[in-house]
Amino acid sequence: MINKEDVERLPSEIGVYIFKNKDEILYIGKSINIKARVKSHIENSGYDRKEKLIIDRSDRVDTIVINNEFDSLILESELIKKYHPKYNVIWRDGKSHLYIKVTIKDEYPKILLSRKENDGRSLYFGPFSSSRVVESLLADIRKIVPFCSERKLSTRPCFYSKIDLCRPCPGYIINQDVEEKHNLKKQYRKNIKRIIKILEGKVIDILNLFYKQLKVLIKSERYEEAIVLRNKIFRMERLIEHPTTNPDPILTREKIVDIFLDEMKKYYPKLTKVHRLECYDISNFGNDVQVGSMVVLTDGAVDKKEYRRFRIKKNLKSDFERLSQVIERRLKNNWPLPDLIVVDGGKPQVRVVLEVIMRARKEIPVLGIAKNPDRLVIGSDDLPTIRFPQTNKAFNIVRLIRDESHRFANKYQRRLRRKVLLV
Repeated sequence: MINKEDVERLPSEIGVYIFKNKDEILYIGKSINIKARVKSHIENSGYDRKEKLIIDRSDRVDTIVINNEFDSLILESELIKKYHPKYNVIWRDGKSHLYIKVTIKDEYPKILLSRKENDGRSLYFGPFSSSRVVESLLADIRKIVPFCSERKLSTRPCFYSKIDLCRPCPGYIINQDVEEKHNLKKQYRKNIKRIIKILEGKVIDILNLFYKQLKVLIKSERYEEAIVLRNKIFRMERLIEHPTTNPDPILTREKIVDIFLDEMKKYYPKLTKVHRLECYDISNFGNDVQVGSMVVLTDGAVDKKEYRRFRIKKNLKSDFERLSQVIERRLKNNWPLPDLIVVDGGKPQVRVVLEVIMRARKEIPVLGIAKNPDRLVIGSDDLPTIRFPQTNKAFNIVRLIRDESHRFANKYQRRLRRKVLLV
């Protein structure tokens, strides 16, 4: 059973919380304040049977702190779909969970809410436990990327087309001549593909695309269109950048330092501690905005006050040169040296960092994390590449640190390029 001491150790941040009994997942939820939400579960257990069963049968609560509410909603639905926790079934009225349904087999795919899954013709996102939350999510997405929610195709434009929330509207498209119909249909299906990406959690991809389009519109002096797109960008950034007081992507209740050190000692025999761990990422938007980020873990905890951002001073040609400049500038500062440096990238990036460290006459081990699939590159003479099981905790710690450095770099880059594009 969960006790008060367990609850007090939980983060007061946005994220997902998981009630467990040993390895069995009993219930998965999300909240903008995990600690407060878990406390409410305990308080409600005094008079609610479902809550009492969750609390009585749980021996711990694991948490995943997320940078924003949108990502926590997507993660919650993915975890529920994967693990089917016993107490995530709606208890009283027997209703099934709510899904976002995309009718991809239709000539004009629709975005609908559904309590049924797997009709063989649609994509499903969810499950979601709150209709209010999912309706609010779709309302926000619709203001960024318009779509049709009419279950039957009409020969007349729908209501939402009149307020630009369904554009181009299938009811309008079908009445056009062949060429115009083809172009508008292509545009509509492109909107649906973008919505699917957003629902898959690939919001940054769409945001980057919008920024590129905005730059083209401004250069072409199409300012009215640029203003419309700019407003969509601002809305999307509000969707994914819900303010948090201390973003922390690391799973709690794990002895992160011990886990990480034990694993890394196999590859870095001289590594005796990981008091300070630094992770670097490079983010650029053409030649206009080039930045680097440094994220720091101190004794296994995200240390936001130690985060640093680097505006690349020259328009360098490659990320290797940018990474080299960032590491050089970092080592010239009188900051505490890290016990280990993690870099977002494979063998070339690891070589670059090792060369800079050697020129600076320092001895700092370097670890790379390459993508597709994620794998670790050990910064030794032959740069061995290690693929870990997805359940390896040390591996996942590195992946999460990489994601945090990527988020931090992208956030800074977007802030700077907004200034460049909107001047």
